[in-house]
Amino acid sequence: MLSLEPTDDLAKPAFKDAASCTKWLSQLQLTNLTLAQSTLRAQIDEFNRLPMRGKDRLQTLEALREPVAVIQSDYAKRLAGKKLPLTVEEYTSLVVLTNVWQSMLNGYLRCLQSSETGDRSLSSDAALLSQRSLYYCGLQLSQFLRMGYEPDGTSWQHFHAIYAHIEEQGLQLQAVADKFNHKGGAISCRTQYVKLLLQHRARLLGLTRNQWFIVDRWLENWSDTFSLEPRCTMTREDAPPLAVDLEGTHGFIPVYRASSAASMRYMAMVPLSKLMRVKVILLQQGQSPKQLELGDELGSKECLDLLNRLHHCWCGHRNESLADEPRDAPVVQMVHGIENIYAHFAHKPFKPPRSDSIAEKEAQRQIETFGRVLDATDRHNLVELGFVAEEWNAEEDTLLQATLLRRTTVGERLGLNQVVCVHKPAVPSSKLGVITTVSVTRAGQIYVALRYLPGDPQAVIVRATSRDDLLSGVAAALLLPEISKLHIPGSLIIPRDWFCSGRQLEISLPNNRKQSVTLGISVEKGNDYERVSFTLET
Repeated sequence: MLSLEPTDDLAKPAFKDAASCTKWLSQLQLTNLTLAQSTLRAQIDEFNRLPMRGKDRLQTLEALREPVAVIQSDYAKRLAGKKLPLTVEEYTSLVVLTNVWQSMLNGYLRCLQSSETGDRSLSSDAALLSQRSLYYCGLQLSQFLRMGYEPDGTSWQHFHAIYAHIEEQGLQLQAVADKFNHKGGAISCRTQYVKLLLQHRARLLGLTRNQWFIVDRWLENWSDTFSLEPRCTMTREDAPPLAVDLEGTHGFIPVYRASSAASMRYMAMVPLSKLMRVKVILLQQGQSPKQLELGDELGSKECLDLLNRLHHCWCGHRNESLADEPRDAPVVQMVHGIENIYAHFAHKPFKPPRSDSIAEKEAQRQIETFGRVLDATDRHNLVELGFVAEEWNAEEDTLLQATLLRRTTVGERLGLNQVVCVHKPAVPSSKLGVITTVSVTRAGQIYVALRYLPGDPQAVIVRATSRDDLLSGVAAALLLPEISKLHIPGSLIIPRDWFCSGRQLEISLPNNRKQSVTLGISVEKGNDYERVSFTLET
């Protein structure tokens, strides 16, 4: 088990039992969330130092659970939707979040320690103390997972060590009531442990916050299919087992990477695979998600998609991702940001067009000096100007999607629904994509998944034509031409907040031809772009 600092008679917490804790919490000011959280953690740490009867400590910790959860939830909202990697300030906030969970964990470990050293007041609470300890240790890993970070090896070791201790005590299957479970039901330590391992396994699927909640509930409902044994069997047709080392520094690994150590445990995936496949079939036959105990947050099509993705991740015969198993992979280059992507396609930086009179004078000067009008690409070296494409390893790069791992730990921060351009150095064509998953590996590299937008992009410049246009100005944009064979109309990629239905714009095309268009509908809106339909003006 984890080591703890000794108690100290000099500790002076603001509360010493459940009653005084409840009174103190009622007076805690929440107007300054940062101050409230730091005060709360300091008092929990001071309380943990105080020597006292185990039952009194447990009752006080139980009184703290809900207020701590509320404050932590509000504090975590500050980090929602941040680009990765986090800034130093943002990462510090993430560590502060996990430190509060560690403080709660230390309290329950203190109770567990007292129970195992003869405190009879806790003689009937061994299963509860085990579940709470595993829960708060797991919350630290979950906090990093939700933010897109792979937990460090030490955090995994602590989580595994707690479960190994629970297993030694034979308490892994004993269900314990916990109001923070779905519907406040009871949960066993094995379910709690396996649930987090499977959630970690699915971290690269790009699940939304709502999908994380749904998957957590599904797994709890499917816990009858969970097993964790020191041995496993498999056949070629079966879903392969997953393995975890109770002394290791990672979550679930494929069975072919498992060692012969006594600390290895295996989860047979066939029962879970069969359950998920049955639900997929019944959805396809017309049963509703609610009938299949999948909830009512998602429609049938969304449930099918999520179930299939999860099944492939957990039960499929597949290669590990580059984020988990580094290996040689093809190199591609990535450019992000509309103006940088414009520069990539136009072979020159974006500059707002000058007036006709100024352009004519510049052309005349070039003719007098060079005997011709210079192409803009002759005057710009994009690399010298700082337009350097980043190099990435391509785990997958198909017509519709890609998964990529940045080759270095240095580069721009990236976020969900951000537009990027991917091209292979030896291939002239490039593709526009939108990031659907972004995470940070333990080595500090960025791993992304993206979906490609249809069509061969062209760099264009858009200009508002109406004098009454409140958003008048000029901007770099990208044109996705019509694909008539696939019945896909043309669309424009423009900066966010440039769209207004019926707005008239003038497009400057690569051949210097100009075309007036009227914007139609917003097809999709991303982090730094909006894809819109348009009609040509005659």
